[in-house]
Amino acid sequence: MSGIDGKLECEENKRKTYAYEGFDTGDRTSIELPAPQETLIRQLHALGKPMVLVNCSGAAMAMPWEAQNIPAIVQAWYPGQDGGTAVANVLFGKVNPAGRLPVTFYASTADLPAFTDYSMANRTYKYFTGKPLYAFGHGLSYTTFAYENAALNKTAAPVFAPTDTLKLTFTLRNTGARDGDEVPQVYFRHLDSAQPQAKLALCGFTRVAVEKGGQKQITIEIPASRLRYYDTAAKRYTVEPGNYELLLAAASDDIRATLPFNIK
Repeated sequence: MSGIDGKLECEENKRKTYAYEGFDTGDRTSIELPAPQETLIRQLHALGKPMVLVNCSGAAMAMPWEAQNIPAIVQAWYPGQDGGTAVANVLFGKVNPAGRLPVTFYASTADLPAFTDYSMANRTYKYFTGKPLYAFGHGLSYTTFAYENAALNKTAAPVFAPTDTLKLTFTLRNTGARDGDEVPQVYFRHLDSAQPQAKLALCGFTRVAVEKGGQKQITIEIPASRLRYYDTAAKRYTVEPGNYELLLAAASDDIRATLPFNIK
């Protein structure tokens, strides 16, 4: 088990007792694992025994060596009183996990701008231009899923008004050997915006249980109002006309289908 805890990961911690490398009064100056943990993990791995890493933290951790060398990593966050039981149920296969990352896990501190830079440039899945260690929306389970036959409700002429609702339908098929849950995600991007916008942004998702070998027809409704951005000149939110893409995905870096459409 690796990670950090609330004594380190907090705000305005003035206690010198917790003045460790990589932390500054509760702020993290490094997103890597603490050096003693990194050393211990490598020594344990060198023993050649089967190994699973359980990481506890309240935010993203950089673990590039672990991602390359350890066959399984469980992100347990700060799981609380019954966390040990929950993790054990996952590790021993009693529960088939289906959690998804709500943040981007970067490969190193060097991937990010300075901590004092409050710009969104090169931050979060919306603007990060590098390759994440684990992307926003990433998550694995003991089974696999196929996404098939994706279509919009206006297939002949996918043109929508800002007040319309897009309906994305597709078939979700469990291609593995176990029952499990999948979390299909829907992102969008504006292809010819007159204003700087995110390279993609989440606009819908659902969680679906599918038996092994089974399949389900899924519909996700996306009001066009979710495509809005804040127009700083007009000082209001607006849905900009133009050409868009809707991206059906298993994670922000695992796009399964791309559907073009237009906002008139």
